[in-house]
Amino acid sequence: MIAPEEAQSFVLEGLRVLAPTEVGLAEALGCVVAQEVSAREPVPGFSNSSMDGYALRAVDTSSPPTRLRVRGTILAGDAPGPRLGPGEAMRIMTGAPLPSGADSVSMIEEVRIEPDDQWVVIQRTINQGEFVRHPGEDVAVGQVLLEPGRELGAVQLGVLAGQGLSTALVHPRPRVGVLSTGDELAGPGAPLAPGQIRDINRPMLLALLRQSGFTPLDLGIVGDDLARTTSVLRSAVTECDAVISTGGVSVGDVDFVKSVLAEICEGRARWMQVAMRPGKPFAFGTAGPRFTPVFGLPGNPVSTRVSYEMFVRPALRRLAGHQTLLRPVFDAVLDCAVARQRDEKLYLVHVVVRYLDDGRLHVLNSSRHGSHLLSAVADANALALVPDGDGLDVGDTVRVMVLDGAQLGADPRAAS
Repeated sequence: MIAPEEAQSFVLEGLRVLAPTEVGLAEALGCVVAQEVSAREPVPGFSNSSMDGYALRAVDTSSPPTRLRVRGTILAGDAPGPRLGPGEAMRIMTGAPLPSGADSVSMIEEVRIEPDDQWVVIQRTINQGEFVRHPGEDVAVGQVLLEPGRELGAVQLGVLAGQGLSTALVHPRPRVGVLSTGDELAGPGAPLAPGQIRDINRPMLLALLRQSGFTPLDLGIVGDDLARTTSVLRSAVTECDAVISTGGVSVGDVDFVKSVLAEICEGRARWMQVAMRPGKPFAFGTAGPRFTPVFGLPGNPVSTRVSYEMFVRPALRRLAGHQTLLRPVFDAVLDCAVARQRDEKLYLVHVVVRYLDDGRLHVLNSSRHGSHLLSAVADANALALVPDGDGLDVGDTVRVMVLDGAQLGADPRAAS
């Protein structure tokens, strides 16, 4: 057996980031920027009002109350209008350009408007520049907005749109083919023949890929047929950026996938017995002219999920150009005992973790052991990394890999 870290290193060490491509901003959310982006326009591009109110010259309000003649109104999107002279003001809306001659704004709540709307009374001294957004205040021309390797979120896309950009050069989302293998598998809606089971892994992996921001491709189910398995995988490595196959990597008579990988990867594949539970059998190699990564995952669904988190997701994030590959890992306090036996393996136990009032992360409960018990892990939001030994007791500390940070609850320390 080999350590999980060794298996991870073997997978990651030969992978290359996918070549950059230009995509529209609407498709770029979650992608990684492939080049530095600098500002070509100032933001704001002109002096404008940050409030509804009256544009004026601050010097005219030095001895309040001050009565100013209203020259008109400027709306957002209007031209600046006529130049203001001494003793004059202009009704102005938020975002509207400041008229020439004005240097400040008095907000509408602080003025008194005379009945004819021709005069306004400013009731306090206005400081120069008050409620004015100046050109380049947010972004100056030449300012670096995004560094290569930055993941594009909604705000980053807004910044790019603010520069008039409609596209971005990014590393593309990996296109990942998913194949299930085994005569025992039946797809959704198909009748179950004697001895058959439903195909769980393929729908689960397709959803996990979408959830992780990748592009899944459904390669269907292939029975225990060496020639057909070889053909499907050979074709997949030319069409996809990565391929995942489940089943056929153990030591059974019809476990073909590991032998197919050895053939199509031409010496660049490895079948591993990883010192972890679940997910011990694992195969990986790179195939074809583009050295497409191919993952052979075990067939039991919980093992498939754990292997995806440990090996597949980090590798796909590397292809996509992400800087952080692994899920975050934290210390947590056990509120329930976790049983295990000594067998030189790392146990990856699905658990529910939350922040409690003491400011610490707590493991509230753990799932039943069993690589086939998928429903038992449905509510889990983390994997407890339980080291070799006789198990852990209530109050012990355990490392947890967080799968869904949104379910952790609020850390009470963050509010202090």
